[in-house]
Amino acid sequence: MIDRTQSPRITEAVAFDVRIPEIRTFTLDNGIKAYLVADNEQETLQLEWVFRAGNWFEDANLLAASVNALVKNGTSRHTALQINEMIEYYGAFLSAQCNHEFASLVLHCLARHVGELLPVIREILTEAAFPDSELAIFRQNKKQQLSVNLKKCDFVANQHIDKYLFGENHPYGRYTTMEGYDLLERDALYAFYRKHYTFHDCRIFIAGNAPGDIEAMLNAHFGSDRWGDDAASTGQQRREFPLEPAREKTFRITNDPGGVQGAIRIARPFPNRFHPDVPAMRVLNTVFGGYFGSRLMSNIREDKGYTYGIFSAMYLYDEAGSISVMTEAGREVLEPTVGEVYREMKRLREEPVGEEELSLVRNYMIGSVLGDLDGSFKVIRRWKNLILAGLDEAYFYRTIHTIKTVTAAELQALANQYLLQPDFYELIVV
Repeated sequence: MIDRTQSPRITEAVAFDVRIPEIRTFTLDNGIKAYLVADNEQETLQLEWVFRAGNWFEDANLLAASVNALVKNGTSRHTALQINEMIEYYGAFLSAQCNHEFASLVLHCLARHVGELLPVIREILTEAAFPDSELAIFRQNKKQQLSVNLKKCDFVANQHIDKYLFGENHPYGRYTTMEGYDLLERDALYAFYRKHYTFHDCRIFIAGNAPGDIEAMLNAHFGSDRWGDDAASTGQQRREFPLEPAREKTFRITNDPGGVQGAIRIARPFPNRFHPDVPAMRVLNTVFGGYFGSRLMSNIREDKGYTYGIFSAMYLYDEAGSISVMTEAGREVLEPTVGEVYREMKRLREEPVGEEELSLVRNYMIGSVLGDLDGSFKVIRRWKNLILAGLDEAYFYRTIHTIKTVTAAELQALANQYLLQPDFYELIVV
């Protein structure tokens, strides 16, 4: 029997041998790659169809995101309402996601209903119609949403900081405008859809209680023919966009003269997601501002009381990236908050991180990874990020090794390379 008078032994997260569960890969008849993380202990299933159709590939601002949002809003045979009713009849949920590189459709359903739902997804991916009526509703709703958001300092700050880092003509620096929505046309949406939502660039990620014949089912609906614009191919030359960062690095914008607080963004460029410094920089960023016990939180929230929360994050893309500090604070303490951010950078450059603090960060990060591997839906997300970036499990294990072994001296050297005040763009929006 368990001795209830004795507390259980505590094992630190770094002591665990972290392993990413295996993934099954199969190829449909037309070449589509599919990836499966099975979990027979639950009744639900998640399927995601991913296309290289992010805003990197658009010819006009907002085109990729608008196609992704409208692709399920009507086909040549069914209206948006009818499609929604078909999906909801089976208790399923269909969502759309779009980023710089990729766009996707994600289906959540009970495993026993997947056979009835796959024809609906097939129809969406091959017969989307982009009705003018749906585009008009979408444009009106988005412009109203944007009108509200433009009154928020944090929204405006997020738009501008990316523009300063990458240039407003670069896919990473573009931002939403009223004019962009006004210029959307049905023919352009349909042309983008036909070119990029094709079997050539499709990959399917499956997680959950997949039926034993899931491969045959997917092959019947998505692998038996060459759907989409057959003239498109994965061999298309990738477009190049020059980075055009702003020359000035300090900006102050008045957005709401009567507001009581403002938004702060302090950010610098970082090479890209493939740079060898990424794993160790993730550790340094966590110390700096990447979790609730970070240096920024301890100083600026807990000690100074300037803000409810302040965080730093690494945004890593294929061609470039950034290290960004984000917070909102009262108008009277905005400048002091900026000063304290630079003060914490200076501390990391001049003083090595103590072993107790570094141990806490190691355990926090490994614990977060363990949490991200709890369940097939989370595991498939880890695998998807690796696969779409052209990486494998070896990269995952190198990252785990770095978290466990990176030294305070190595972190201090990184701080002296990447946390230099003159390299950062500084923005306050009030």
